[in-house]
Amino acid sequence: MATVELTEDNFEQTVSQDGIVLVDAWAEWCGPCKRFGPVFEKASEDHTDAVFGKLDTEANPGIAAALQIQSIPTLMVFRDSILVFREAGALPPAALEDLIQQVKGLDMDEVRRQVAEQNAAADAAEQE
Repeated sequence: MATVELTEDNFEQTVSQDGIVLVDAWAEWCGPCKRFGPVFEKASEDHTDAVFGKLDTEANPGIAAALQIQSIPTLMVFRDSILVFREAGALPPAALEDLIQQVKGLDMDEVRRQVAEQNAAADAAEQE
């Protein structure tokens, strides 16, 4: 599967779907982004069971601001609409492949339990 261009119109719908969604936040002027682009594209061809989206931070400043993207490239990975990975910097091919395998191996019931615990703790802290 080729990469999908993410915009303000389709970002939320794309990352909130079931399965794995990888998001590459980038900009045309960014050298490391240009070097990471082919790595990301190749991974999208190797992993047709996941969605690979490219978010141009210059063309979509509202999303970039909402996501608090400070450095690019920034790679985010969502699984079943939960953000499970976020890191700035270009990954080499082997590291990206390892990350994808780790995300595929996640116990999502455990992840959802941890998210629920964190949300409950945050709610309790707000009420104090």
